[in-house]
Amino acid sequence: MKTQSGYRLAYWVAQCAFLLLAVVGLGAQAADVFPSKAIKMVVPYPPGGPTDLVARGVAAAMAESIGQPIVVDNKAGASGMIGADQVARAAPDGYTFLANASLHVINPHIYKKMAYDSFNDFVPITQLAAVPLVLVVPKDSPIKTVADVIAEAKRSPNGLNFGSAGTSSAQHLSGESFKIHAGIPMQHVPYKGSAPALTDLVGRQLDLMFDSMPSAMPFIKSGQLRAIAVTTQKRVPALPDVPTVAESGFPDFDISTWYGLWAPKGTPPAIVSKLAEHAQLALRDPKVAAQYATMGAEPVGSSPLEFAKYVQAEGKKWAELVKQANVPLQ
Repeated sequence: MKTQSGYRLAYWVAQCAFLLLAVVGLGAQAADVFPSKAIKMVVPYPPGGPTDLVARGVAAAMAESIGQPIVVDNKAGASGMIGADQVARAAPDGYTFLANASLHVINPHIYKKMAYDSFNDFVPITQLAAVPLVLVVPKDSPIKTVADVIAEAKRSPNGLNFGSAGTSSAQHLSGESFKIHAGIPMQHVPYKGSAPALTDLVGRQLDLMFDSMPSAMPFIKSGQLRAIAVTTQKRVPALPDVPTVAESGFPDFDISTWYGLWAPKGTPPAIVSKLAEHAQLALRDPKVAAQYATMGAEPVGSSPLEFAKYVQAEGKKWAELVKQANVPLQ
């Protein structure tokens, strides 16, 4: 038979258990109701560039599955750092996240001072896609092969100029790496994204460009640009007749870029997982897969942990490439 004190103890234990269940339930409910309003996906480059194209494809499909609008906000400038800084400073509640290219892990090896830490001020969500770069020239350029690039560069008094999406971008480093491999004079002309660089390339204000396939493919298909070579070791299905730089005389040449999503540091793991889950669903959508295929992009859809490991490994790889290319610190 219980004593009065025993009844009181049992009562308080029951009360504590009830409160604990209530707190846990509220936490689960908070995670379940996310998102309850529109979400902003920041793309730190102009509309029409490769990151923008890859991001918009997945944003539309994510919005359908997650049940809220996902607004793509282009914040271009400073090699992607203006938009990335905006996300780093955003509230870590899942309503603002970043869609960026591999440039996100390259910038720390190029710039002495940055307003944020690419590795520690963000939480990796998922890798969206892996993408080869393609060497393109204007349609009426005399350059038709990699050998022609080398010959033309050596013949021209000041060499050739090549555009990129910005200093330290994968496009820039591909050009610098090719310049070293081929031993030719080439001058880099940085832009605030691929779109304006491609416009100048079509207008023959540039000689060539190593660009990401999503932004270059429309110009190749329309005949405004000629594809000379792709930068990966294997040819790509979207351009089966275009050789690789490797098979054009430089067997060690192998560069590709990639795209991913990041949330601000401190974003709850449950929200990060939910964003990753819906991004993965979007990447499995046949419409998104078909869209990516036409751009030469391969969908990935990694887990947050897998992407975190990949980001660290890529940071080390690009640091070495920056060093080999002798890219000066900014």
